[in-house]
Amino acid sequence: MSTASSPSRLGALLMTPVHFVMRLIDAPVRGLQKATGIGGMAAFFLAPNMLIFGIFVLLPLVINFVYSMTGGTAFFLSERQFVGADQYARLFTCGSYLDPMSCQEDAFWTAVGNTFWFVILQVALMIVTALITALILNRDLAARSFWRAVFFFPVLLSPVVVGLIWKWILQRQGLLNFILYEFGGTEPYTWLTDRNWTFAATIGVSIWAHMGFYALILLAGLQAIPKDLYEAAEMDGTRPARVFWRITLPLLAPNLLVVVVLALIRAVQIFDEVYVLTGGGPGTSTLYLTQYIYETGFASALRNPGLAAAASILMGVVLVVLTLFQLGIGRKQENKGKR
Repeated sequence: MSTASSPSRLGALLMTPVHFVMRLIDAPVRGLQKATGIGGMAAFFLAPNMLIFGIFVLLPLVINFVYSMTGGTAFFLSERQFVGADQYARLFTCGSYLDPMSCQEDAFWTAVGNTFWFVILQVALMIVTALITALILNRDLAARSFWRAVFFFPVLLSPVVVGLIWKWILQRQGLLNFILYEFGGTEPYTWLTDRNWTFAATIGVSIWAHMGFYALILLAGLQAIPKDLYEAAEMDGTRPARVFWRITLPLLAPNLLVVVVLALIRAVQIFDEVYVLTGGGPGTSTLYLTQYIYETGFASALRNPGLAAAASILMGVVLVVLTLFQLGIGRKQENKGKR
């Protein structure tokens, strides 16, 4: 009898301080609920998260905007001079926006051009690669869980580690040139110092590093598609290509929209692995917008935090507009599908 009651007594003893604290909280919470109602309670429980969000997200955004309206090299706002929209005007002072060398901030427009082409090519290839990978991993493969883990593994690596790994592989005396030499190659390729190769290398490395995450999202969408649709299509003798275009792709559209939005945001913000891999070189061939902001605000000898802040504000505005545009298209397609 005593043996059976020992765990109960121990549990009651351990729960005593918990019950005491809950009684202390219970009285004011009940009073607050009577005074404010259910809506007030929701605001009460959301307040800590909103406070953290305000301190670490909204406040830095406001400070960043204030910085964009100031000039000079000092970091403290009290030591900076208010210049209004001069930093934005400096970024947009160009003879031709298609010719970065005609712009006052030629490095900014070079970074914009590089980022534009990187986003177009990387996002398109990322979506195609992730979709093909998800379709393959959705099949009844031997050791399917193992292959899913293999494709997702690069996502777990730090971007700096990704950059270092591929730098070791792609450098002049790296692993890839060694393999090519063993198979009859002669001169080693300059993957990271040749403009013709470096841009492609940054796209390939970023796809390798992040594709597994997007493939996982698409795989979840594929597994949510009812199997009886495929069985009915098979009984009707529908060709696999038609099944893909008529069943798989339309039902996978919400997941594809999520992948497009996330991939686009990530591509515009590309920095870590490229900075480690190429440092923006050779020259400015892989100088992307985030690296320009970092170097202008912190790393350059002639640093200009206000100019960097203005460039980051513009990048944020473009991302918001593109995201809203894509979500609008997705919502329109969803409403069309319900009719």
